[in-house]
Amino acid sequence: MYLTDLKFSLWADFIERDYLDNEFKELIENKIINGATSNPAIFKNAILKSNAYKEQLSELGSMTPKEKYEAVAIYDIRKAADILKPLYDANDDGYVSIEVDPYLCDDAASTIEEGKRLFSQIGRENVMIKIPATTAGYEAMEELTANGIPVNATLIFKKEQALACAEAFKRGLETNGAKVDTVISVFVSRIDRALDEKLHKAGIPIALSGIYNSADIYSKIQEMNVEGCRTLFASTGVKDDSLPPYYYVEGLLAYNSVNTAPIDTIKSFHADAKKNAVLPISAKTIQEHFKKVDEAGIDFNALLDEQISDGLEAFKDAFKEILEEL
Repeated sequence: MYLTDLKFSLWADFIERDYLDNEFKELIENKIINGATSNPAIFKNAILKSNAYKEQLSELGSMTPKEKYEAVAIYDIRKAADILKPLYDANDDGYVSIEVDPYLCDDAASTIEEGKRLFSQIGRENVMIKIPATTAGYEAMEELTANGIPVNATLIFKKEQALACAEAFKRGLETNGAKVDTVISVFVSRIDRALDEKLHKAGIPIALSGIYNSADIYSKIQEMNVEGCRTLFASTGVKDDSLPPYYYVEGLLAYNSVNTAPIDTIKSFHADAKKNAVLPISAKTIQEHFKKVDEAGIDFNALLDEQISDGLEAFKDAFKEILEEL
């Protein structure tokens, strides 16, 4: 773990083949990261922009675009999983995540089928299957957990989503009868990017809504106390140049949690940030902030719903672009 006393893990929010062969290994050896995550947008940038995939793709001519994508993604996920396996064997996370086809987000049966198939095809026990937090997704999370498959619940912006994920994991564990590691990925900085201009005009402190919303969700997940389940803070890169690059990592440092961040953010946090837990944040502090947001005429719940919808569409668009290119 990055901070053993806090049981805090730092995962790289990046996958690319040349990186896996080089810098990824260095970050692990230097005990800076102990896991990795991927999503369709990350694979889109890797596959379409890196020359590292050309040779493999040239050998996949008769496959469908989705089969080509899976062949390439599975190769990278296996490679990452193998590099991380010593950490996994030492009970130090060592997980890498791969997301199911985002177009299946409202189809529980197909998500379950694809999740099981990907886990089987990859053939590595330290792989998490990433599933969006939708109504169909909750059903899939329960079924995969019940089958002993680690799950990364993704695209969480609301408490209701997080609690539904935790309940799904709890039911799956009761069926499985054994511990299965899971994470609930709470998205942070996108909220501030959508809201801060309005808050600035209203004279309300900015760059806090994402942290306070995530801190509130973290506390609820901790209260659920689902075995093997942790909060993972995602979307923690900074777009506002007035903030330090590590802002959303330092600002959400918490016991029994994970933060997955871009490589530059991780390096900045490792070099310059404070390493003290700042969560939990008091319910009163959080409530007072969102009372101001409400008094400014901003419907925060509607904004979160919009972020969920936009996030799903962004993953779908990235996946579509990959398939069209392939």
